Amino acid sequence: MTTTFDKIKTIIVDQLDVEETAVKPETNFENDLDADSLDLFQIINDIEDEFDIVIDTEEGLITVNDLVAFVDKEATK
Repeated sequence: MTTTFDKIKTIIVDQLDVEETAVKPETNFENDLDADSLDLFQIINDIEDEFDIVIDTEEGLITVNDLVAFVDKEATK
């Protein structure tokens, strides 16, 4: 069974062209992955498509785990 984290990690690896080992729950998008707001926007768009949810804001989505928790919360609505 593929977890939310696994799906999101795959999207991040594809979008940012980083190694899978670089993406951990505590990974910070800006500090650890050098992702800018456009990168995060593209990641969020892919996640919205994958999980059929809407993410209204990037606010508070600093780490991979923040994004996983948000997606899990939205997916159960």
